[in-house]
Amino acid sequence: MANVLKKVFDNQRKDLKKFDKTAKQVEALEDRFANYTDDQLKDMTKSFQERLQLGEDLEDILVEAFATVREGARRVLGLFPYHVQIMGGLALHYGNIAEMKTGEGKTLTATMPVYLNALAGKGVHVVTVNDYLASRDSAQMGELYTFLGLTVGLNKAGMNNDEKREAYAADITYSTNNELGFDYLRDNMVVYKRQMVQRPLYFAVVDEVDSILIDEARTPLIISNQAEQSTALYQRADYFAKSLKEEEDYVIDVSSKTIALTEAGIEKAEDVFHVKNLYDMENGRLIHHIDTALRANYIMILNIDYVVVDGQVKIVDGFTGRIMEGRRFSDGLHQGIEAKENVEIQNESKTMATITFQNYFRMYEKLSGMTGTAKTEEEEFREIYNMNVIQIPTNKPVIREDKSDILYPNLKSKFNAVVKDIATRHQAGQPVLVGTVAVETSEMLSDALTQLGIRHNVLNAKNHEREAQIVADAGQKGAVTIATNMAGRGTDIKLSPEVKELGGLAVIGTERHESRRIDNQLRGRAGRQGDPGYSRFYLSLEDDVMRRFGSERIQQLWESLNLDQDDPDMVIESRMITKQVEGAQIRVEGNNYDTRKNVLEYDEVMRQQRDVIYAQRFEVISAEESLDDVMWPMIERTIKRQVELYTAGDRADWNLEALADFAETTLYRNTQVDIDNLEGKNQKEIIAFITDKAADRFNQKIDSINNKDMALEFEKVVILRAVDSRWTDHIDAMDQLRQGVGLRAYAQNNPLVEYQSEGFDRFNEMIAGIEYDATRMFMQSEIRQNLERKQAK
Repeated sequence: MANVLKKVFDNQRKDLKKFDKTAKQVEALEDRFANYTDDQLKDMTKSFQERLQLGEDLEDILVEAFATVREGARRVLGLFPYHVQIMGGLALHYGNIAEMKTGEGKTLTATMPVYLNALAGKGVHVVTVNDYLASRDSAQMGELYTFLGLTVGLNKAGMNNDEKREAYAADITYSTNNELGFDYLRDNMVVYKRQMVQRPLYFAVVDEVDSILIDEARTPLIISNQAEQSTALYQRADYFAKSLKEEEDYVIDVSSKTIALTEAGIEKAEDVFHVKNLYDMENGRLIHHIDTALRANYIMILNIDYVVVDGQVKIVDGFTGRIMEGRRFSDGLHQGIEAKENVEIQNESKTMATITFQNYFRMYEKLSGMTGTAKTEEEEFREIYNMNVIQIPTNKPVIREDKSDILYPNLKSKFNAVVKDIATRHQAGQPVLVGTVAVETSEMLSDALTQLGIRHNVLNAKNHEREAQIVADAGQKGAVTIATNMAGRGTDIKLSPEVKELGGLAVIGTERHESRRIDNQLRGRAGRQGDPGYSRFYLSLEDDVMRRFGSERIQQLWESLNLDQDDPDMVIESRMITKQVEGAQIRVEGNNYDTRKNVLEYDEVMRQQRDVIYAQRFEVISAEESLDDVMWPMIERTIKRQVELYTAGDRADWNLEALADFAETTLYRNTQVDIDNLEGKNQKEIIAFITDKAADRFNQKIDSINNKDMALEFEKVVILRAVDSRWTDHIDAMDQLRQGVGLRAYAQNNPLVEYQSEGFDRFNEMIAGIEYDATRMFMQSEIRQNLERKQAK
């Protein structure tokens, strides 16, 4: 392990040395490019593109291209990239993650590699976490790119296909990660090639890369349609769950957030739902609804895991505190929460297409990212995405004062201290940013400050529309801002000169997060660009992260010091506390990484299958010539499978009658196939006999269509309907397999190996089903003039 780390550090030192040298070469061109007229500077773009067409590559034009953007930024934006920003741009160009502290100008840094790679004409995607940042950056940086002769597109939810296609056709496209992923899935559900909007995925620069590739890695993107289901069972299960008592009827494991019925709880369920054995196989649906109701009522917490807005349950992102618009908990959990909160229960949905961000972004030819905090997840970026984290030096030294954690015995004493600290700093005029983990905490603090007459802003999942303005104003004299986690990422907190005299922005954390990275993001809001600043975390023994992961050792420390937990004024300030908490966080981060890696290992099975299906669909919708060479082999394989099915084993066990029925109902029309025709033949002879007759029918069908375009359209309709229908059923079946395969561990079997093996078998069964359906539709359908391809539903 030590050797691996040494190699990583050595490589990073070499990279930084290389970037430093290249950055100096870029800076050496400053005077030359400053003397260019605007037209001469703009002409550089055309010159670069011509050089690339003549055989040069991006490396040949890199130094001049970076110098071009640098001078363009000075003229258009009034900004001139520093030496360290050039280094950051180089890190991005070479497919790394550039870790740049808050306020170091990541948005400007990205312009250099984005411009350079856009010259290749394949399209560059700049990825942000929300629509506001995508719109802001495309407008601001778009002025620079347009000045230099490149086109800029903005891809947003709600656009029609023509608007999206235009956005993706631009040299540079700004978009959120969600919209990119959904567009990819939608492109692979279209029935006409002209409906597709994306180009092949070439180069992406992901802003706030840790948020997108780490925090959201466990949540797949899903396109689904609604499946009609009765809501009555959700309501009955919810009523039952609410009647139970903890410990007596159910038990909760706090650390893993799991819940289970006790023996008494099982007996109550059998009594309430009138079943003899709750865990009998035929009660699977009932068990699912009871489990969902238990999780909804006792694991999922209002204003932490979700909020209720206008009668709708909405997911809260546990890392950013933002509402995840359009997302719903899967596997019926969302309906269970709707029953719990007594709002309208919406129908469960059937998954039509799904992908994780891990697998979507790994499809890019080249991927890079930037953030202020990535080092703690360096191993994951390297293992999963093959990206190194390069820590770019700051332009000015960081002088922020980071204080040791301070520990209180309970929540009440902790928050009293927090409010007191805020009030003291506010009275002096120092701006304060207070970080909270949960929506309810921010609202509780807000109430306390209101009672003291302290004006403040609250930024949480309920009002993120005002997020950018609230964050921008957080550095003004006397400002007090309460933010849930890292709401407001991407917007700088700039200090007025008088605030710098007061010690800069004070950041107060009211609880440690599961991840050190999120804590570092909060700290990083203060002390940007060499400004003064202050940070401290207030903790209590009752904090969630302490209860779940750190309580035992901290408790021992508390007891060893003979401190009274009931004394509200008792407090510990020690670096030892900070180290203990960070040790707990490291364990949690390891668990979370294992979970994300596990998600990827399972999704890898679906990725391979998805690639096969999507490639087949693309081949079909792109075809301009006959698909006979695709359709006929499907028919041949279907015949072979059916013959082998009905002639397996001893001849006495053959079912020739069923085989004749298959031939009659699937292959032929108004042609009687006698068992006499099949008797006396061996398996190969039967295959040949049925195939010959099917070939006659196939050729007759093709010959009867005089119009080649109509014949091609008929084949496309048949194949697409067969593929889409079976594929959506297969996604559902694989999801159920994944949920159930964990039980195989009890039989000493590796669940992942079981999933891979059984998933492979199911995929082959699906392919056989697709070919059977396509065979039946092709051979039995009437060919009409007004054939229409329909998207799967």
